[in-house]
Amino acid sequence: MNKAFYLRREDKNPAWIVIDAQGQVLGRLATKIADILRGKNKPFYTPHTDCGDYVVIINAEKVKLTGDKLTDKVYIRYSGYMGTGKKQTTVRDLLVKHPTKILELAVKRMLPKNNLNNDIFRKLKVYAGPNHPHQAQI
Repeated sequence: MNKAFYLRREDKNPAWIVIDAQGQVLGRLATKIADILRGKNKPFYTPHTDCGDYVVIINAEKVKLTGDKLTDKVYIRYSGYMGTGKKQTTVRDLLVKHPTKILELAVKRMLPKNNLNNDIFRKLKVYAGPNHPHQAQI
């Protein structure tokens, strides 16, 4: 008999994965991280269940951007106010103020836009330097 397999919430056993972002290309790294967070790298992947692992990223400030993205890529947000509500930030400015935000935005925008989004994104921990407080997960 063929039976469909669905991972139950009680059966999931998430692991902790530490990834060093030094010298890696932003988009390729973000794709890999998004797949691990969702659980697509596991044989029992279930789309409607959070079956992914926790991901700790170190050296996020040393991620590599290809081409002219350092100067040309712009992050835009809109507060809702007409006229002055549109804010623009380049990657170079974001690297100076918040070096972890670039990787967080890239991964968050690759996750599905549904109810699981926040639960999956909470399992991502990004740190600018080589040290992180999750020593038990090494």
